[in-house]
Amino acid sequence: MTLEIILGYLGLGLVLALAGIGSAMGTTIAGNAAEGGLKKKPEASGNFMVLSALPATQGIYGFVAFFMLLGKLKADPSLGLVIFGIGVSVGLVCMISAIRQGKVCANGIVGVSQGHDVFTNTLIYAALPEFYAILGLVGALMV
Repeated sequence: MTLEIILGYLGLGLVLALAGIGSAMGTTIAGNAAEGGLKKKPEASGNFMVLSALPATQGIYGFVAFFMLLGKLKADPSLGLVIFGIGVSVGLVCMISAIRQGKVCANGIVGVSQGHDVFTNTLIYAALPEFYAILGLVGALMV
């Protein structure tokens, strides 16, 4: 097995792992806020659940990128270095955007728990970091 193929598989692992780590952290950040918010406003649990789940999508993008890039690596092992670069880049974008999105959602959860009508605006604000994860995935799929 050549170094290029090894790097390709490392890139596949990184896109999956980094995106998953970011989603786990983002959903935990929002979930912690939801637990606190439920004490003040238990009737908003549905809104809290939606906002807590939003950062999970970046993990899904990493999963999709993993499978799409795996097919490309198997078809052309000479793309190993390219796939490594894509894996690191997309994985980092997904990880950071999921964490930051979790923070946006957590703030929205706090606002809702305090009686403010900010659920819809929070969804809009949370879509902004999500957009960059989507761009990363689309870029990865264009290779």
